[in-house]
Amino acid sequence: MRIQVLGPGCHNCKSTEAAAREAVASLGIVAEIVKVTDYVEIAKMGVMKTPGLAVDGKVVISGRVPTAAEIVGLLKK
Repeated sequence: MRIQVLGPGCHNCKSTEAAAREAVASLGIVAEIVKVTDYVEIAKMGVMKTPGLAVDGKVVISGRVPTAAEIVGLLKK
């Protein structure tokens, strides 16, 4: 599984990354967590407001910071 945190590295982006790491740890799964900071790449994925979160290339959250529990729910699908 590949999880992409989309954003320039602001506080909200770091919070999103932390929540993703917490969600992965609580599920006990193996996932690669990648930060995408290039605005062109972020825009190509259709995200106009950061932070964003993509799972296996599909954007699942955009424009807000998700909770770890919310990410757990998304990863279980």
